[in-house]
Amino acid sequence: MSAIISDQNAFAQLCRELAQHSAFGLDTEFMRERTYFAQLCLLQLSFGDQAVCIDTLALTDLSPLRPAMAAPAIGKVLHAARQDLEVLAPATGPLVGLFDTQVAAALIGLSAQVGYGELVKQLLGASLHKAETRTDWSRRPLSAAQIAYALDDVRYLQPLRDRLTERLQQLGRWSWFEEEMAQLDAAGSFTVDPDESWRRLKGIAELDPARQGLARALSAWRERRAISSDRPRSWILPDAALRDMVLRVPRNMTELALTAELADGIRVNSGAEMLAVIEAARLPRTLPPLPRRARPEAAETELLRKLSQLTQQTGRELGIAPEILATRRDMQRLVNGARDGGPLTGWRRAVIGERLLQAL
Repeated sequence: MSAIISDQNAFAQLCRELAQHSAFGLDTEFMRERTYFAQLCLLQLSFGDQAVCIDTLALTDLSPLRPAMAAPAIGKVLHAARQDLEVLAPATGPLVGLFDTQVAAALIGLSAQVGYGELVKQLLGASLHKAETRTDWSRRPLSAAQIAYALDDVRYLQPLRDRLTERLQQLGRWSWFEEEMAQLDAAGSFTVDPDESWRRLKGIAELDPARQGLARALSAWRERRAISSDRPRSWILPDAALRDMVLRVPRNMTELALTAELADGIRVNSGAEMLAVIEAARLPRTLPPLPRRARPEAAETELLRKLSQLTQQTGRELGIAPEILATRRDMQRLVNGARDGGPLTGWRRAVIGERLLQAL
């Protein structure tokens, strides 16, 4: 079989062969620096003792992959899978039966964000070439070095899966991993609802309700514009500019021109629309003063420190990174009264959640 497939008939034949295997490794190369939607440039697969690249730019239809992708009995082995899932879903449909080697590695005690190359080196003793990490995968033809690099990205996935599975079972953590993969399987669509896009913004919860409403409206406008034009959000309206507009609430072009990090081109081309969004939000002319960042009470600070120490201690006992058990945000939510999500669900509740609750 050729190292790279760019013919539709050969691709269809490969997909039929793929369906006969119990598992395959999977990786993608894509570009999104100038677009909202990622451009899938290359798809790499490994199965049996073979590894192959699919030139997705040369093919017109990736739907022959859908049956294998949707079959839960066929395992899909990926490393740090979320970006790949987001890129693949529009073309091949949702993937189920996932095995994320980065998640598995974290549960056996390696770094929570261990890279693929480092994992291959630690568990399999092989070193990968890094020369093509910043390559432009949309350019054709691909060089022999690029193809070799891309093939290496899937060649070791199934051996990693076998080694990680063995270790997870030895540690009695296979059920933890199954829970994590069930959540990944259930992630479904990775598209963003424009009306929910404001959740990406930082510091919005600290603002008064009127400004929060404006942040939601501007964020939804930006998301819809980015989607319709297939351009990055930051090209439509940078986060810093959006936040400054929410804080100062410009009412005309003169005031809009004072917005921090708002390029002249954006102001000229989209200023009228943004001012219309502000007008439609119907904010009162007199707004409350911007809130000062409240310093946490001493008791809250001490409680957060206590929960952090407990999480770190539990992580040391288990030999895994503490952020796998509970993040600082998780602990802050507990201190603020939340009793759901994060360390209070699934396997984490028994391992760390109950201990955190007792410490409150």
